[in-house]
Amino acid sequence: MPLSIQQSRRLARSVRGAAAALLLVSLGALVAVGWSERQDALKDGSERLELMARVLEDQATRSVETAAFALRTVAEGMRVLPQQEAVRLQPLLAQALIAQPVLRGLAVLDGEGLVLASSDLREQGLRLDLSQFGALPGVGHDQLLPLRSGRDLRSLRHEPADPARSTAKLLPLVRRVSVAGGRELLLLALINPDALSNAQQTAVGDDPGDRAALLSYGGELLAATSQVGLPLGSSLAGHPVFQQHLPRREHGSYVGTGMESGARIVAYRAARARPLVVLVEEDLDKALRDWRDGLWWLVAGGVASALVIIGAALVLLANLKARARTRLELDLAHERVALRERELSVLFKSVQELLFRTDAQGRLSFVNAHWAAFSHQGAEQALGRLMQDLVEPGDRDRVARLFLRDEQGGARRAEISLRAGDGQLRHFQMAVVPLLGPERGQVLGFAGSAVDVTERVLAEHGLKQQLAFSGLLLEVSPQPISMTDLGGRYVVVNRAWEDFTGRSRHEVMGHPMGFFLPAAERTAQQAQDEELLARGGRSAAETQILHRDGTLRDVQISKVVVPDESGGASGILCTVTDVTKFRAAERATLQARDAAEEASRAKSEFIANISHELRTPLQSILGFSELGVARGQAAPKLAAMFGDIHAAGQRMLALVNDLLDVSKIESAVGTFHLERCDLRQLVAPVMQELDPLLARRGLSLSCQLPEHALPVKVDVLRIQQVLRNVLANAIKFSPEGGAIRLDAEQDGQQVHIVVADRGPGIPPAELEEIFGAFVQSSKTKDGSGGTGLGLAISRKILEIHGGSISAQNRAGGGACFHIHLPLRLPGDTQLSALH
Repeated sequence: MPLSIQQSRRLARSVRGAAAALLLVSLGALVAVGWSERQDALKDGSERLELMARVLEDQATRSVETAAFALRTVAEGMRVLPQQEAVRLQPLLAQALIAQPVLRGLAVLDGEGLVLASSDLREQGLRLDLSQFGALPGVGHDQLLPLRSGRDLRSLRHEPADPARSTAKLLPLVRRVSVAGGRELLLLALINPDALSNAQQTAVGDDPGDRAALLSYGGELLAATSQVGLPLGSSLAGHPVFQQHLPRREHGSYVGTGMESGARIVAYRAARARPLVVLVEEDLDKALRDWRDGLWWLVAGGVASALVIIGAALVLLANLKARARTRLELDLAHERVALRERELSVLFKSVQELLFRTDAQGRLSFVNAHWAAFSHQGAEQALGRLMQDLVEPGDRDRVARLFLRDEQGGARRAEISLRAGDGQLRHFQMAVVPLLGPERGQVLGFAGSAVDVTERVLAEHGLKQQLAFSGLLLEVSPQPISMTDLGGRYVVVNRAWEDFTGRSRHEVMGHPMGFFLPAAERTAQQAQDEELLARGGRSAAETQILHRDGTLRDVQISKVVVPDESGGASGILCTVTDVTKFRAAERATLQARDAAEEASRAKSEFIANISHELRTPLQSILGFSELGVARGQAAPKLAAMFGDIHAAGQRMLALVNDLLDVSKIESAVGTFHLERCDLRQLVAPVMQELDPLLARRGLSLSCQLPEHALPVKVDVLRIQQVLRNVLANAIKFSPEGGAIRLDAEQDGQQVHIVVADRGPGIPPAELEEIFGAFVQSSKTKDGSGGTGLGLAISRKILEIHGGSISAQNRAGGGACFHIHLPLRLPGDTQLSALH
């Protein structure tokens, strides 16, 4: 029916109200977007300055730590150097200064301020007033001192008349060390603040709106860019960072006042290792410059939106007037469409797709026979219903748009979901064509079809899930991964690749592979890719790549050709594995091995020298003492004196031999020769060797060994040395006429040897202590001799063989020593661990 005058007026008022509301909403959105972009600009500026502050703080800290390392290096060279030879350090100081561009000088001072050595020969002999430096650090520590005026030590002898006007500044770093003789000296490094300022200038640039400064915790200006209009040494203790932020927060940013008047963005960061604070500032006007430039476009967009809203409202009002005129014409068109539907209904019944026809509002006026088979209902139950009411709720808006009555001709398509009569959800590709009347813009109804695409939709859904899963695996992979197409341009990079290179995917997508690399390296990579594409398969190579932090990283690059659907190549997938720590560990291991071999060689030389230097005179003493005993039989007192000398020489020779054994065992390099043997065969030679000692004291030694073999893998001479030491102790401390037992048995995967005596025993508190070097039991310190090294040597030998030794007291008196060695059965190829 045509619209009435009242209905047209009500609709016109509604349109005007909606247009006004949209204008207000657009204005509010314009203001909100402008404010949001301003906040984003401030946030981006703050994050950039905070990153800059972090970089400059790390740079300043590394510069100071480099100077401190130089002082520690010099200190290590001074530990054994007498004070009067400190001048010999001048070449070391000069060499250290060359390797440290941030330093202006290095010097060694005594406690009175006298310069003993300096990197500058002209400064030796100067005397400095140490009180001008304030409190100095303790021994073994270093400390940054306040900024001083001058260029070298000579300028530090006297404070300048006007420090503020002195442009040359020095930042002293002092370390107190203790040298031979217990004397304390001072190591002084003169850090060049200009070097720190130059590094800041390079990072910040020459823009007058940017500035950076390095300050002490007390607010003293130590280094600054040229934009800071304050001389070095000025106090900025009143800066808001010191008044409001530190030490509550070690780093952060804010918008407000800074080193100079005016609004600006300020970022700060306090160093953890040193009393240093870095400030980075940017003028607020400069930070918001891009935002203000883009504001005009935002305003222009708002004006354009308002014009569009007004124009749309005018068009809608005109359409309302036209609707009343066209309603009658539409009704006539419906009648013609119904006639055509009856003519085509027979044809539609034979089609296996869902065919339908609707009126201009989208109400079904015809469905084919396949509809009844699909819905398990009669066709008459669907007629008269809106098509959008028959689909799933989520598809109704999409279907409603297909039936919009506009002048757009041609097929309209959408993918929808319908619930079949058996309850299954089926997916269809629906196509709708408007049926136009004879008049322009007249829509009589719609004709359409729906093709079942359920299998295709399910397959696409599974493929999307697989692609999403593959993309997630690529993104969370800790290895940097990238892919290039056949033209060598980046098409995929993951987050690990961005973190490694410091470049976002938006910067590299579509660009040639390695465009940011040096030309030679880029050319080599391109040649490798061309060769890989030509032969297919995969390749791997190890090289060095510049990390985002500026360091060269050892990496292993693996590349593989990615096939396309036809079996050809679609690109190259590249993975990067960082092996820097592994290679560093390899180099450290080689260095440690070389150092160990050098130390072993030096120790071997020492052992050879001590053997020659000590044994030669001892042999002379023993020889002459034996000769004196032999010739002094007629003088008993003289013979007794030579006998005492001979006994003392024998004890000294035993001590030297034990010391040499300890040194050889500690080195563990080429001193143990393991061989398989039966432990029972090692006992008899030791017992036979000790028979004279047993007979001299009237002792009996009983030995109980098993009938079966006790296979072990040992150094025969060393294990016999252990048995000899333990049995000799038992003989030495057993009472005359006493009995000693030696038993051996297999205990699981070990061989257990027990040596028991009836001597004085061992105090319980000393059962473990007696295995230390030069330690004897308090019950056996009777002057009978012994070095206290026998049990220490025995324990070390057994530990190298993977065994152990322990002691305990016997019931009824005496001591019992337990020796354990790992059993080596036939076919056991395990190697003994030498430590």
